[in-house]
Amino acid sequence: MRRILHSLALLVVVAAMAAGLVLWRFVVTLPPLDLAQAAQRSTVVLDRDGRLLRPYATADGRWRLPLTAAEVDPRMLAMLVAYEDKRFADHPGLDPAATLRAAWQWLVAGRIVSGGSTLSMQVARLVEPRPERSLSAKLRQMVRAVQLERRLGKAGVLDLYLTLAPYGGPVEGLRAASLAYFGREPARLSFAEAALLVGLPQSPETRRPDRFPERAGRARDRVLDRVAAQGIITTAEARAAKAEPVPAGRRLFPMLAAHAADAALAAEPAAPVVRLTLDGRLQASLEALATERAAAVGPGISAAILAIDNATGAVIAQVGSPGYTDASRMGAIDMTGAIRSPGSALKPFIYALAFEGGIAHPETLLEDRPVRFAGSYAPENFDLGYQGVVTARRALQLSLNVPAVDLLEAVGAARFVARLRAAGARIDLPRDTAPGLPVALGGLGITLADTARLFSGLARGGGVPALLRRLGEVPGPETRIAEPVAASYVADILRGAPPPENALPNRIAYKTGTSYGYRDAVAVGFDRRVTIAVWVGRPDGNAVPGLVGRLVAAPILFDAFSRYGGEPEPVPLAREALVATTLSLPPPLRHIRRDVPKTLAASQGAALRIAYPPDGARIDLGLAEAAAAPLALKALGGVPPLTWMANGLPVADSARRQSAWVPDGAGFARISVMDAAGASDSVVVRLE
Repeated sequence: MRRILHSLALLVVVAAMAAGLVLWRFVVTLPPLDLAQAAQRSTVVLDRDGRLLRPYATADGRWRLPLTAAEVDPRMLAMLVAYEDKRFADHPGLDPAATLRAAWQWLVAGRIVSGGSTLSMQVARLVEPRPERSLSAKLRQMVRAVQLERRLGKAGVLDLYLTLAPYGGPVEGLRAASLAYFGREPARLSFAEAALLVGLPQSPETRRPDRFPERAGRARDRVLDRVAAQGIITTAEARAAKAEPVPAGRRLFPMLAAHAADAALAAEPAAPVVRLTLDGRLQASLEALATERAAAVGPGISAAILAIDNATGAVIAQVGSPGYTDASRMGAIDMTGAIRSPGSALKPFIYALAFEGGIAHPETLLEDRPVRFAGSYAPENFDLGYQGVVTARRALQLSLNVPAVDLLEAVGAARFVARLRAAGARIDLPRDTAPGLPVALGGLGITLADTARLFSGLARGGGVPALLRRLGEVPGPETRIAEPVAASYVADILRGAPPPENALPNRIAYKTGTSYGYRDAVAVGFDRRVTIAVWVGRPDGNAVPGLVGRLVAAPILFDAFSRYGGEPEPVPLAREALVATTLSLPPPLRHIRRDVPKTLAASQGAALRIAYPPDGARIDLGLAEAAAAPLALKALGGVPPLTWMANGLPVADSARRQSAWVPDGAGFARISVMDAAGASDSVVVRLE
């Protein structure tokens, strides 16, 4: 008997050695473990807080979103391990007990009854998919499972399972499945939803809830029964979970900020993760707002909204259209970047130039009456009426056309367009034409994004930000649309513009515009925190009767501000601003006289001009020292008395041709002079 036992023991040892040799030869003939294919992921576009805006399918059409176990509800992970591999934390990739059970069932039944697969072996099968169910295939999975655990560890294997597990059709990975079947991230699933997603990968095509909801429900209930028996959830929780309905279809994957996501991906097509500066919650709210309002205006109508954080220049919302896939509204076109007419929306920058150059002040009187400019151009107000004599403040708040054109004639249309372009805006003019007075009323093209940037400059004291669209992006240089005093004048005026119906006054500074022929309705508003621009119209440029900025775009603007949240913060008036009434202004600033030609001084002698300092000069006044010298001012020609202005503010005792001004620091300064006839001259110098 002892000899028989020794013989059996020897036989077992020999068999084990032979099996080990066979296994060793099998292992060494395997190619190296290749995880390149398994490493492929869907590109995801995230907002500034890491929330998903839009995923993209992989090159072969699969939805495989990146996910780690840390992003999953721990109770769901417990359900997964309990159902699929309860000894996952203890084995090296193979579960000996499960393997022996599977081998015994195979010997008894003569076929493979259960695979004894661990989670690691399932990952091995997903990494190297093989259709056949054979002993060699199973052996290969075992070897790969051990290799995976040695290379990645338990956490890495679990992360790989959560990313690669099949859920029917092109949906792979827990995150893609959670979004496809329930419309939310896997950290927020209910017990019923989690159980369904635990049971699906065992037979993803026959348990797909969008095709076989009854089978999916039975699989879910089996998972719930098992995890309840193991104490992971209570019996009551399992019973309540079974009562939940099974989803009958697949949801669309998120597509927030589709235009911004496309642009970011085009700029860096190989990036697996793209982080934008957008606020996902605000983006979703404004997309819903644009869709709702465009539908209310009529068929074929599109709408666009852009929001900028004034402190940084970051784009926090970009709605290019009411619906990216809505062909009836040409939703694939990003209207925030389309060249359109702004109507009267750019009038504030004409006033800023006039304030900056000493031509006008918010309380300067302007005439709003029928008049012809350059012999033929005769602008009319939108309501075809006239207000008579009004202050510049009131003229801008009411968006009167004649005063705006009058001021543009004074500052120069070419200078106005040059200032817009110098601030970084792309300006399109009719082909082969020079800038003319019609640019005051929308006779040019500009994008909504550039319009928003310019208005953000008013909120920032005249400094126009470079737009930031991706997290970590290095901001470009700031440009300038107006001097600080002029910018604060305009912001103060626009805050008093009459609000649309049912909106509160004096909340935000805003301006509207309506293009010729009712093709574009624009509204732009800002406070210290944010600038929001709105466009409504047809992408094909066709007219839309009744499409008026104040009636259509302005209500969307005010609603967008309410969705942004918080109490609006007014832009403060610059400390150097001249607060005065019309009567207390210097005489040349009290009104712009249309009955006296601007060239009157030339007919009485020499034209008014600044003799010193010369335009563009660099002048050393010793401003770095304690006893800095004043800047001498000298004018020739003109009709006295004269009024000198420095950076938009009157210089004390400046009625003579020679005066002096003490600057408050080094830098660029604009010096202007006006005479009693309304003629003026201006230079820009650098003081050191």
